[in-house]
Amino acid sequence: MSAARTRARRKPSRPPTTLASRIRVANAELLVEGRLETLADHFAPGYVAHLTGRDLRGHAAVRRFLAELRAAFPEVRVEVEILLEGQDRVAWQRTLRAVHRGAFRGFPATGRPLVWRDMVTSRFQRGRIVEDWVLTDLAERPLLARKRTPGPRA
Repeated sequence: MSAARTRARRKPSRPPTTLASRIRVANAELLVEGRLETLADHFAPGYVAHLTGRDLRGHAAVRRFLAELRAAFPEVRVEVEILLEGQDRVAWQRTLRAVHRGAFRGFPATGRPLVWRDMVTSRFQRGRIVEDWVLTDLAERPLLARKRTPGPRA
């Protein structure tokens, strides 16, 4: 059976009802399944991610980042833990596991498994994420893996 036919037979899923479930669904669809066409279902048009030292703005920037991440880590596994859910915000963390199979931010593929964590606070408006504050240790993980990779023998 073709993938297109398999997708066509899938029953439409119910929209998530809690903010926490929206976080889980967004991670599954975008990071694990790579379904970038669902981006607008999860993020508001004026979305902003506040990262250390810079902001990521809009759907196009998120789409570029996700494509870059999935190219380097094509079979990522994600565990989401909800820490606190409020009226319009969720504090949560995720642990990501993947093998570094492609270049990422100047680091060549190592072929090694990596584990990194993100701490996120998401603010929602009309059922979609409008703003995230993100702390991640992803930037240091390829560097650490590279240090552990044996160099050429003399």
